[in-house]
Amino acid sequence: MPITDDRLATLAPERLPDLLRAMPKAELHIHIEGSLEPELIFALAARNGVALPYPDVESLRRAYAFTDLQSFLDIYYAGASVLLQEQDFHDMAMAYFARAAADRVVRAELFFDPQTHTARGVPIGTVIDGLHRACQDAKAAHGIDAVLILCFLRHLSEEEALQTLDAAMPFLDRIVGVGLDSSEVGHPPEKFARVFARCRELGLHLVAHAGEEGPPAYVWSALDVLGVERIDHGVQSIHDPALMERLARDRIPLTVCPLSNQKLCVFPDLADHNLGRLLDAGIVATVNSDDPAYFGGYMNDNFLQTFAATGLTARHAYRLGRNAFEGSFATDAQKAGYLAQLDAVFERFC
Repeated sequence: MPITDDRLATLAPERLPDLLRAMPKAELHIHIEGSLEPELIFALAARNGVALPYPDVESLRRAYAFTDLQSFLDIYYAGASVLLQEQDFHDMAMAYFARAAADRVVRAELFFDPQTHTARGVPIGTVIDGLHRACQDAKAAHGIDAVLILCFLRHLSEEEALQTLDAAMPFLDRIVGVGLDSSEVGHPPEKFARVFARCRELGLHLVAHAGEEGPPAYVWSALDVLGVERIDHGVQSIHDPALMERLARDRIPLTVCPLSNQKLCVFPDLADHNLGRLLDAGIVATVNSDDPAYFGGYMNDNFLQTFAATGLTARHAYRLGRNAFEGSFATDAQKAGYLAQLDAVFERFC
């Protein structure tokens, strides 16, 4: 039988949390450096002889009190300072994959920020080799299909982004696309028009952060100037009816990160999050964890807490699951397999 809204409505509310935990998931918005837990930061610091400005794990964790995106980025870059060797990047990614597997993630498209590391003298090949090896190991160890998306730091210049792309050229077979992240306000997407045009010529998939703290105009620019296929965050799109209509019509996925939005005060109260409104407007919204070590939640945490706070239902869960697989950069055959897994779980529950 097809998974219809009528069938989804038969799910007893008390069974919804178990369904959310059990459903297979695609994570399309995960900054792998943002999965670096305090315990691993201290372990890598000891291994590499890096001095940290915090005496212990708990004092570092207490510093995770952010008021906006920039206050988070300041500590995020400090945490990344312990990543120096290929094995460090591998170990960081494998720690994420273990948590992702426990949350039933079967597809993961990892963002990474090479400029964060090359600025410290770490060769870009060291970064990519460690992460790529972890993606291969994730399939063998956890059955997760994982790929890499290289992100440019938007607070830096486009010239620096072009230099990073040049440095990455020998490794393009190890990434599926490029993205744009870091401080949004004051750094509109059009600042990076040339580098994204070059990436499009190279056949890479294109995504960009837009409409998190920035205005809907940034989402328009990401679509029209950069030519992106997905919008990362995009929650401010709700304030522009014409943009909402376009996103729904063109089936542009939004990789929404609810707990991140709450932690960075985009929605100080999770109950006010607009994820349900986006879905009900026909937007291809998805749920993701963003920087889970810093924002207090991996995939299941984001699903469970958001659904509990907002009253979303099994109908929304099914739509979110399908949206993520359909919006991924997987092959058609892979997508069909993921969707079959999703339907099998919902058949069991409904």
